Amino acid sequence: MIRKTLAASCAVLLMAGCNAARQQASPLPPVAPPQTYVEPEQAAANPGSMFNDAEADLMFSDSRARRVGDIVLVKIVENAKAKNKADTTSERDSTNNYTVGAYFGQDSASINPMNPVGAFGGKVGTNALLQTGSKSKLDGKGETKRENTVTATIAARVVRVMPGGLLQVEGARETRVNDETQYIVLSGLVRSRDVASDNSVMSTQLADSRIAYYGKGVLADKQRPGWFSRLMDNLWPF
Repeated sequence: MIRKTLAASCAVLLMAGCNAARQQASPLPPVAPPQTYVEPEQAAANPGSMFNDAEADLMFSDSRARRVGDIVLVKIVENAKAKNKADTTSERDSTNNYTVGAYFGQDSASINPMNPVGAFGGKVGTNALLQTGSKSKLDGKGETKRENTVTATIAARVVRVMPGGLLQVEGARETRVNDETQYIVLSGLVRSRDVASDNSVMSTQLADSRIAYYGKGVLADKQRPGWFSRLMDNLWPF
């Protein structure tokens, strides 16, 4: 009896240890840099010139991003709210009565199978020969509501300069705290004139913007149902 108790205790401890080992977050790969970056062509150096491109920016222009490889600060402030509500009510009621006012000139008849004229009992025209009725009613209601708020700041890099002064920017940031990793990935198009004097731009000024904010780790895993629960939800027909 003692051996069985010890074996059961060891099995429970082993299962608990395996469960704790599964909850540890595995190392995650770092965020890959943008793949569309193209190194700009370097102009031939002129040692005899008094000024060069690097020093010209400090003397004749500000520090706003405008060339491939420049850095711009994107302030992400996204507030989205959506609400949809629909009510449907439908009702129909109909009643039909069919009577015979006269039957071969007779105003009354008795039940006699041998007399087709008197096949109807009672006075002709007083009782309905056929009466139908139908009633239907439909009530439907539906409502959806969604609200999202994202606030962050990320440094993005200019990867392409398009005609008309459009800058294609891409950026990514990875933050890891206690085996929990948060990712912010951003891309979009911005006009060079929308870049402020402090070299920043609002996310609401980006065209064709794509902003992803997600996390990986123990907390993110706990917010999702288990694989067996998801499988049963997909297979359960009711």
